[in-house]
Amino acid sequence: MLQSKLFYKSSREKSSDTESVSHDLLTRAGFVDQLSAGVYTFLPLGLKVIQKIEAIVRKNMQDSPVSSQELLMPVLHPKDNWEKTGRWETLDILFKLKGAGDKEFALGPTHEEVVSPLAKKMILSYKDLPYSIFQIQTKFRNELRAKSGILRTREFLMKDLYSFHTNQEDLDIYYAKVAKTYKNIFNQLGIGKQTYETLASGGSFSKYSHEFQTVTSAGEDIIYVCKKCRFAINKEIKTDDSECPNCKTGDYEEKKAVEVGNIFKLGTKYSLPFDLKFKDKDGSDKDVIMGCFGLGISRAMGAIVEVNHDDRGVIWPRNVAPFMVHIIEIKGKSKVNTTAKKIYQDLQKKDVEVLYDDRQDKSAGEKFADADLIGIPYRIVVSDKTLEKNSVEVKERSKNQVKLVKISQLAKFLKL
Repeated sequence: MLQSKLFYKSSREKSSDTESVSHDLLTRAGFVDQLSAGVYTFLPLGLKVIQKIEAIVRKNMQDSPVSSQELLMPVLHPKDNWEKTGRWETLDILFKLKGAGDKEFALGPTHEEVVSPLAKKMILSYKDLPYSIFQIQTKFRNELRAKSGILRTREFLMKDLYSFHTNQEDLDIYYAKVAKTYKNIFNQLGIGKQTYETLASGGSFSKYSHEFQTVTSAGEDIIYVCKKCRFAINKEIKTDDSECPNCKTGDYEEKKAVEVGNIFKLGTKYSLPFDLKFKDKDGSDKDVIMGCFGLGISRAMGAIVEVNHDDRGVIWPRNVAPFMVHIIEIKGKSKVNTTAKKIYQDLQKKDVEVLYDDRQDKSAGEKFADADLIGIPYRIVVSDKTLEKNSVEVKERSKNQVKLVKISQLAKFLKL
């Protein structure tokens, strides 16, 4: 991608109305644009990151041991479905609207009211179970106060997975598999070391649920992390004498965090309202047992930036970076332009994603500042000085060291 053609604008000045590091950097670097409170456009740079996150999540959901199938459910939900579960009047974050003929709808904040009657059409016998389905889709929640950029919004991307089982034991086994897979996902996203599996209230579903909380000063939750095993407890359920449910010690460290994922054992909470049953081996009708597993796609993007940045800008982990290489051409003799273009073309032929700063109206300092702000893993500088040694200057965004690399050895150096 030629940077002169990229649909973005960057800013060196920190905005006075940003509430988190990710909000500030993603806005200034041209990844997102705020339309209104809690509503954002993902610009080309931001969309590329979102797509990388989606790809990681999607692969982990489809692969064993989770082995889930992807579908896409509607955003527009009939009022009747929400009345059956009692949440039309009790869920205060619902966006409600009227359609033709005064029919009422909700914009989906979650999909239990849609997936349960859908599953009823597919499940007849114990032979149909277990199975799971997931989607990656836009959700709408009428948050009282949207804040911290894309960490808390009114419109956001989420992966939600629903599983269906004949009994509690089968759900428990699957629940553990998804929890382990979530840890793998957060490792792949570059936030695994800062993300803790956290025991939380199960609400009306079960006694407990589990959240995945990423530590950041912008977080709204308080968690207590076990110093011995890294398991955590949400403040809402911790008592003074609580011992770690994982290793049975009680030495905790208090941290602020943002929830990037959660998993629930729904039981029959949403089976009963829709009469979701299966015929068991003995011929009797039994209620389907359900599980729910959510992961915030756009929120994860914000959490990645909260964890991976410095005072100059974002430091994208390789797996989710919008580009792998950022070529910067420093104005000089004609050979500089010719060489920079050739490196750009050669890397593209190797299927390397490259952003090429070909802008002629920017100084070297401005280009370097933009590169640090955007945060692509590798910066390659082509200049008269480097070409005197048939080399380019290479710097990893996560490191301070700059290396002079022979152009002929560049692909090897980048491990391509």
